[in-house]
Amino acid sequence: MQDVKQPTVQLLKSIETGDPIPARIIHESHYVQHNLAVCDGLEGFVDALKALPKNSAKVNTVRVFQDADFVFTHTDYHFFGPKIGFDVFRFEDARIVEHWDNLQATPAEPNPSGHTMIDGPTEVMDPDQREVNKELVRSFVHDIFIQGQMDRLAEYFDGEHCIQHNPHIGDGLWGLRTALKTLSQAGMEIHYERVHQVLGEGNFVLVISEGSVGAQHSCFYDLFRVQAGKIAEHWDVIEPIAPVAEHKNNNGKFGF
Repeated sequence: MQDVKQPTVQLLKSIETGDPIPARIIHESHYVQHNLAVCDGLEGFVDALKALPKNSAKVNTVRVFQDADFVFTHTDYHFFGPKIGFDVFRFEDARIVEHWDNLQATPAEPNPSGHTMIDGPTEVMDPDQREVNKELVRSFVHDIFIQGQMDRLAEYFDGEHCIQHNPHIGDGLWGLRTALKTLSQAGMEIHYERVHQVLGEGNFVLVISEGSVGAQHSCFYDLFRVQAGKIAEHWDVIEPIAPVAEHKNNNGKFGF
C-alpha cells in the first residue's frame, strides 16, 4: 500500500479552505460513511461541507498514521464550535472508500496535569514494533477497561509514569484510578464492552471500542504511545452514539 497520509491531511484541510481538488481522493461511487450525522456517499460529504457557515471552519491535523490500507488522524477542529477528533479512512487503490470518526467538544481548560487533548509527541518511532505494540495495547484495553482487572494495571506501565491527555484525568496511575473512582461515584461510570478495531504505526496505537458512560451508549477512540514495551502516554475522544432514529445513514458507527 502506498503512503497516502499527506493526501488525507490535505482532504481534511479542504474543510477549512474549500479547495475541491483534495476531495478527488474519495471514490466517487464507493464511499461508505460511518459518521451517523452525515448522509452516505460522496454527496453526503459534500452536503456536510455546504452546511458549514462560510469561512467558519478551522482544521489542524496534528498526527497522521497509516496501518496497511487504513489512515488515521488526530485533529484540532473548529466547525460548529471547537472539537477534537479522530478520523479513520480506508483506502482501495489509493482512493478513500470508507470513513469513521469520533468527535468531542474541546475543553476550555487543560486537564489536572496541564495537558490538552492534542499536545504531546507526534513523531513515529520504532516502526518495526507495530504488531507487538498493537497486541500490548489490545491486551491492556481488554484486561483493564473491559474485564476491570485493576490489579493488573501496573503490568502495563513503567511504575507510576503515564502522561494523560483525557480532560478529566491527571498523570500517573494514581490519576487514572482517582478519576475512574470519581466518575463511578457520580453515576458516570465508564464501561467498555467490545473492541472493534486496533490500528497502529510504530509506537502509536489507536483502539476503537464500544461501551457506555453512565447510561449513555458511547464510542471510545483511545490513542496510546508505547515506549520500551510499556504504555507511556494516552489521548482519547469519547462520543455519545445517537439513537437510531437520528441516524442519517444505515452503516453504523463501527462496521470494520
